[in-house]
Amino acid sequence: MNLSDPIIYLSLMVFLPALGALALAFFPRGKEEAARYFTLGVTILTFMLSLGLFFDARGVQFKSSVANMQDMFSAPWIPSFGIQYLMGLDGISFPLVVLTTFLSILSFVASWSITKHVKAFCILFLLLETGMIGVFMALDFFLFYVLWEVMLLPMYFLIGVWGGPRKEYAAIKFFLYTLVGSVLMLIAILMLYFNSDLTLLNPQQLASAGVVKVDVSGPRATPEGAFAAWKESEDALAKRFKEITAETDPAKRRQLHTFNILALQHIGQHEESPFLREAWLGKSIQWWAFVLLFIGFAIKVPSVPLHTWLPDAHVEAPTPISMILAGVLLKMGGYGIIRICYPICPAAGYDLAYVVCSIGVVSMVWGAFAALAQNDFKRMVAYSSVSHMGYVVLGLGVWSLGMWSATAPGSFTYNADYWKMGVNGAMFQMIAHGISSAGMFFCVGVLYDRVHHRNLNEFGGIMARMPVYSGFAIVIFFAGLGLPGLCGFIGEVFVVLSVWKYSQLLAVISAAVVILTAAYILWAIQRVYLGAEYRGPHGEALTPMLPREFAIAVPLTVFAIVLGVYPQALLDYMQPSVDQQVQQLADWTERFDETQETLRKSLGKEEPQVASVAP
Repeated sequence: MNLSDPIIYLSLMVFLPALGALALAFFPRGKEEAARYFTLGVTILTFMLSLGLFFDARGVQFKSSVANMQDMFSAPWIPSFGIQYLMGLDGISFPLVVLTTFLSILSFVASWSITKHVKAFCILFLLLETGMIGVFMALDFFLFYVLWEVMLLPMYFLIGVWGGPRKEYAAIKFFLYTLVGSVLMLIAILMLYFNSDLTLLNPQQLASAGVVKVDVSGPRATPEGAFAAWKESEDALAKRFKEITAETDPAKRRQLHTFNILALQHIGQHEESPFLREAWLGKSIQWWAFVLLFIGFAIKVPSVPLHTWLPDAHVEAPTPISMILAGVLLKMGGYGIIRICYPICPAAGYDLAYVVCSIGVVSMVWGAFAALAQNDFKRMVAYSSVSHMGYVVLGLGVWSLGMWSATAPGSFTYNADYWKMGVNGAMFQMIAHGISSAGMFFCVGVLYDRVHHRNLNEFGGIMARMPVYSGFAIVIFFAGLGLPGLCGFIGEVFVVLSVWKYSQLLAVISAAVVILTAAYILWAIQRVYLGAEYRGPHGEALTPMLPREFAIAVPLTVFAIVLGVYPQALLDYMQPSVDQQVQQLADWTERFDETQETLRKSLGKEEPQVASVAP
C-alpha cells in the first residue's frame, strides 16, 4: 500500500472508521473496555491522517495557496452510467474534514460514561464518521448521495437507543425529516443527470473536473494533449464521448450524461446550458433542481420552518451525539448549498437570492427568540444552533449588486467582493460554530451527568462549586455569543458586512440578532453559573471536572480563542477556493446580465440604469 497515492491515502482516511467498525464486530462479548479503546484509537488515527495533509511527508499534501481541487482521483465504479469513485479536497471541504476528525475524537471521549450496548455504540459511531468524512470529499453525485444516506441509519439508532425518555419520537422525527430531504435531493440529482451533457465541455473544463487526467510532463502535460490521448484510449467513457461527438446528424446526436459534480458545475454555468430549458410552470430545470436541493440541504442546516426536528433530536440524544450533530452534521447542509446548489444552478440562485437571504435572517431571529424562551438548558443551546446557522445561509445567499456603467451605457460591471466576504464569513461561521456548539453541548452534558436535570431555573452557584469547569464553559458560551477575540465573532461580522450592500434592512436585522444572542447567553450564564447557591436536586454530585472532561474542554477552548485571535490560520486554507468559486459565478452573472440586456433591447424595452440580483 503506497500512501503517496491520493486514492490510497484519502480512501484510507474515509474508510478506516468503517474498517474499524467491521473489526469491532468480531470482538467477543464482555470486552467493552477493549472496544472503547480500539474505537478511540481508530478515531485518533483518522485524525492523524487528516493532519498529515498539512505536511508533505507522504507526497499527499493540501497546499494553502492553491484554489483548485487537490489530490483528486477517479476510478470507474459503475461505468455503464458514468458513475465514478471520485474524490478530492479543496479549501471548502478540507477544513470541514479536519473539523470532523477532530470532533470525532472529543465526542467519543465524551461517550465514555455510556454503559449500554457499548460495542454496538462504537460500531455505529465509526460508521457515522465514515459517512461524514466521505460526504465532504465525494465529487460524484451518486457517491455523494450514497454517503449522505450512510449517515442516516447510524444517527437514527444512536438517538433511538441511547437517547433520553422520548428518544423514539426524536429519532423517528429526525429520520423522516432527513428522508424527505433525501428524496427531494434524489429527484434533483436525476433531473440534472438526465439533462447533462459532458460533450459541451472543452478540454480545460474536462481536466478541471477530473474526467481527463493531466500529467506533470510529457504529451499529456496540457489539457489539450491529455484530452487527445484520452479520446484515443480504451476508457469506456472516452469511447462513448468519441462516438457521440462523431455524430454529424443533430437529430441523432445523444447526450453524454454524468454524475460528476465538477462537470455539472461547468455545464450549469455554460452559455448553452441544457439546465436552462423550461421544465414546469415556466421555470427552468435548474430552478426546480435548486429548490429541491435547497430544501434537502436546508433541512440539514436546519432553516426555519424545516428546523423542528433539531431541538427534539438534541434534547433526547446523548451528549457525544449532540456534539457530533451540532458540530458536523448541520454543516453538511451549508456545504451542500455552497458546493452543489449555487455552482450547478446559478440562474436559480440568482433569481432566488433574496428568498435565500430572507430564510437565513428569519432563522436567525426565530432561533434567537426561541432560545430566549427556553427553560431547558439543552433545548436553549439547540435553538441557538438554528440562529447561528442562519448566518451561514445568509452569507451564502448574498449576491452583490451589479451596476450598469454610467460612463459606458450598456456595459455591465459586477463587484463580487461583498459576496466573497459573505461566503468566507459563512464558511468561517460553520467551523466556528462547530467548535462553540460542540463545546456548549459538552458543557450541558457535564452538568446533566451529575445532577440529571437541565432546568435552568434550578441551577445557580455552579461557579463556586466547579470553578475550573465554569471557566471553560463561560469562554465557550462567549464564543457562541460572538464576543470579539473568540471564534464566533469573525464569521458573523463578515456576513453582516457583506449584507449591507445587498440589503440594508437585512443587514440591520442580522446585526440586531447579536443583542438577542447576548440576552439568552448571558441570562443562561447568570442562572447556571452565578448566584449564591445551587437550587436543584443532587447538589452533592457537583464535583470537580474529571481528567477525561478536562481533556475535552481544553482543546475546544484553545481553538475557540485561537480562531478568534488569529482567523487567518483558517482563512489561508479556505479563502482561495471560496474566492475562485465566487469569482466564477460573478463572471457568469456578468455574462448572464449582458445577455438579458441584449434580449431586452431586442424587444424594444428601455435600458435599465441599475441591475440588481435581488428580485
